[in-house]
Amino acid sequence: MPALEEKPRLYMDEYKLKQDPHDYGLADEPIDIETYKAKMKIVVVRYEGDELEFDLIGVHPAFANAFRRLMLSEVPSMAFEKIYIYNNTSIIQDEVLAHRLGLIPLKADPRLFEYRSEENEQGTEHDTLEFELKVKCTRRKDIKDSSNFDTIYKNHKVHSGQIKWLPRGKQAQLYSESDVGCIHDDILISQMRPGHEFDLKMIAVKGIGKDHAKFSPVATAFYRLLPEIKLRREVKGKDAQLLQKCFSPGVIGIDDNDVAYVKDARYDTCSRNVYRYPQLADSVEMSRVRDHYIFTVESVGALKPDVIFVEAVKVLKKKCRKFLEEIEAA
Repeated sequence: MPALEEKPRLYMDEYKLKQDPHDYGLADEPIDIETYKAKMKIVVVRYEGDELEFDLIGVHPAFANAFRRLMLSEVPSMAFEKIYIYNNTSIIQDEVLAHRLGLIPLKADPRLFEYRSEENEQGTEHDTLEFELKVKCTRRKDIKDSSNFDTIYKNHKVHSGQIKWLPRGKQAQLYSESDVGCIHDDILISQMRPGHEFDLKMIAVKGIGKDHAKFSPVATAFYRLLPEIKLRREVKGKDAQLLQKCFSPGVIGIDDNDVAYVKDARYDTCSRNVYRYPQLADSVEMSRVRDHYIFTVESVGALKPDVIFVEAVKVLKKKCRKFLEEIEAA
C-alpha cells in the first residue's frame, strides 16, 4: 500500500522498539490546524450491534487517549445510586446486593435527564427514575416429586426483568418502561429459597464514570496502533507453515505454490513469536504505524457506540471552550 509508506513507524525488533531514522517524533511536529484537519481521518471498519471498530488516523497520541478517557469516565449515563432495602431475608448481604443492583445497566437515555442537585436529595421527575423490586420465594404446593429447584420453587431465581418502574410526575406520559428499564431482563440478581424475600426501592440518577464505574456507558473502550508486516524474502514449504503459526489466525497466508504472503496484518498482536526460530528471524519486518489508531468501543446498551464517541467529542469541545474563556479572563 503506497499510502502507508509515508506513515511514521515504530519497528519491532526482538528485544526493543526501534524508531524510524527519518522520523523525529510527533512531539517535534508543529501543530497547524489546516494541516491537522487535512491529515485527520475517521474510518468505520465494523459496526455490529453494540460494538464499533473504527480507525482514527493522523492524530497525536494525546488526542486518541483523550477520546478513550472521555468515553470511559466523562460521558454520562443513568444508574442506580440509592437502594432502599425495606426487607432482605436472602443470603446476600445488603451492601453486596446494593452493589450488584448498581451495576445493572439501564436503557434510559442520559441526554433526556438533568444532573440531580445536591440540595434536593429526593430528586424530581427531570433528574430521577424510581424502581422497585418485590419478590418472595415460595414452594409450589402442586409439585412434590421433583429435584429441579425451578420446578418446586416459585421465584427461585430473581432476574433484572422483575424490577418494576415507578413513574414520577409526568414521566409515564413521556416514557415507557421499555425506554427506561433494565437493558437485559435475564441478569441474575440472586437465587432464593422459601422464606427469602426482597422488598427494595431503587433510585436511578445521571452520573459519570469518573465518580463510579457503574455510570460508565461503555463495557470497554480501547485502541491499539495499526500493525504492519512485510516479508523480506521468500518463505516456502515447512518454513511457510511455521511462519503462519507464529502470527494470529488470518495474518499470514500460503498460496498455491506453498509460499507465504501477508494476508491481513491488521489483526496481528505483534507477539514476536517469529524471533524464536533462527531460520525465520530475518524474514519478517514488523512495525506499527504511529499515528493510526484502531479503536474498539463496546457499549453497555443505553447509547450506541457511535453516539458515545460523538458525546466524548462534545465533552472535549466544552472543556476547550472553558479553558479558553479562563485564559481570556486572566
